[in-house]
Amino acid sequence: MQLSDDLNELRTSLALLNEEHRDLDSAISALIETGASDQIKIARLKKRKLSLKDKIAKLQNRIIPDIIA
Repeated sequence: MQLSDDLNELRTSLALLNEEHRDLDSAISALIETGASDQIKIARLKKRKLSLKDKIAKLQNRIIPDIIA
């Protein structure tokens, strides 16, 4: 049961990170489309988005490990 619970927890975390990643993508696109001149804010959002992408990749690897046969 513990393994199943851990896997469900990882999947939940992964879903939340994916949602936040999509939200950041939308926010960045909106700022760029409106011609916002706050390049520092855009850069920070992009950095956060990249960090989330790394976390997502790590969680995906924990859920589905890359096993070399």
